[in-house]
Amino acid sequence: MRLNIRYRLFFALLAASALVALGMLLIVQWSLDRGFLQYVNTLDTERLERLAVELEERYDESGDWAFLREDPGNFHRLVLLTGPERAYSPEQLERLERRLQRHRDRPQGGGEGRRLDAQRFDQRLVLLDGQKRLLHGPEKFPGGLTFRELYHRRQIVGYLGLVPRKDLADANQLRFVREQQWAMLLIAALAVVVSALLAFPLARRLARPIHTLATATRRLAAGDFTVRTPAERGDELGQLARDFNSLALALEKNEEARRRWVADISHELRTPLAVLRGEIEALQDGIRQAGPETFASLHGEVLRLGRLVEDLYQLALSDVGALSYRKNSESLVELLEQTLATARSEFARKGIALRFEAHPADVTLFADGARLGQLFVNLLDNSRNYTDAGGELVVRLEREAGWAVIHFQDSAPGVPEDELERLFERLYRVESSRNRNSGGAGLGLSICRNIVEAHGGTISAQASPLGGVWITVRLPLEEVAQ
Repeated sequence: MRLNIRYRLFFALLAASALVALGMLLIVQWSLDRGFLQYVNTLDTERLERLAVELEERYDESGDWAFLREDPGNFHRLVLLTGPERAYSPEQLERLERRLQRHRDRPQGGGEGRRLDAQRFDQRLVLLDGQKRLLHGPEKFPGGLTFRELYHRRQIVGYLGLVPRKDLADANQLRFVREQQWAMLLIAALAVVVSALLAFPLARRLARPIHTLATATRRLAAGDFTVRTPAERGDELGQLARDFNSLALALEKNEEARRRWVADISHELRTPLAVLRGEIEALQDGIRQAGPETFASLHGEVLRLGRLVEDLYQLALSDVGALSYRKNSESLVELLEQTLATARSEFARKGIALRFEAHPADVTLFADGARLGQLFVNLLDNSRNYTDAGGELVVRLEREAGWAVIHFQDSAPGVPEDELERLFERLYRVESSRNRNSGGAGLGLSICRNIVEAHGGTISAQASPLGGVWITVRLPLEEVAQ
């Protein structure tokens, strides 16, 4: 069965919590076993110190160890008095005395009865006299045992040692450790249960925006570019939602541009085709007679249709990067002068003054001269077509920090401020009522932008101080372009 991301997150969080709880349980159990054993040995060490003080006092009273050799029970009494039993009542001490007496009356032969309990405090004690002869304890005790020296009048009279515990064997101690282990196990199980209760809503909360994004992505793939996702979160999922919304918005704009592009192309093609159809039908019906004027009209419409198709073809090649560029060192001043010289007659025919300024007089670019010529022709045609008669166009060349800057400033009419940025959109014309006689199809400036960007430059439009449009082209100089 395939699990969705909600349950995968749930099991991942639950597994992580269970592993943490299990690790904490093992570490705490190890620490408890080791720490509790150290604690018990520490208590035994403190008890050993109290016993050493009692032995030193008894030795001071008797002057030797005869009180232990004559009656070994005295040693057991001192052990009882210095241990936890020292708070016993006289009646309890009397019962303990009887138990010691029964212990002394047992047979001293071998066998199980002679085996010592390695966990009992008194049977882990080793007492030696000043000559390190055994007074109490097993005849064989572990090597490396640490002894506490016993003093009488600043002289060593004995040694008292204790074999440390290796593990716990006391019933009360073991019961305490087991109770703690069960408590820790219960706490770990409770932690896992609480983690499960918290992991499920957390996993659902984390999976909700992912599910929302997945649903929105399916709608986007189906062509619904208006879909948006909530982006209130401040984490990576919120950023992903914002990126998705940006993508949907870009696709929506591209779809709108595509539809507008198809509609505009259809409109641009329909106009010359309609004129051609009307002219031909008029000839067929005998309304017009074939003659030079008729053929000139037909030829003009065919030329307009050819220019439109050629513009569309050039723009399509430019969009896909298929326009060929043969770059060489080119003199920008010479290119501009040649292009302006060709266009002066047409500007003069319309009554528009054309002026050129170059500062400095020589600027070299690493560029395709033919494409730059196409760029300048399109810009000049745009100014000539949309500048009123009696106006002027000023072309100025400057050099700025590794860039060649060409300014095209024409006179009225101008373009509204909010429409300046759209001048370089394909098939865009400021006045939709303009026909092909007064302007173009709106593709020239789009081709200009692609040519400039192919040379690593920029092109922009703003209001001209002469009352028209100010187009600025920035191209990298030869040393920068290479």
